[in-house]
Amino acid sequence: MNLDMGKYATEVLLSYAGTLIPLALVIWITWAQYRRAARALSAAEARKDIP
Repeated sequence: MNLDMGKYATEVLLSYAGTLIPLALVIWITWAQYRRAARALSAAEARKDIP
């Protein structure tokens, strides 16, 4: 695989990083919110089963 980007290598790599880092953050935040919501739902369902 040839990664020769010429004189624009810095700009291209910064663009990749500027895209991938926010994308990874959005995925991580979404996953964390899902886990928090799943825990809250489990707790609510457990409370509901108690007479």
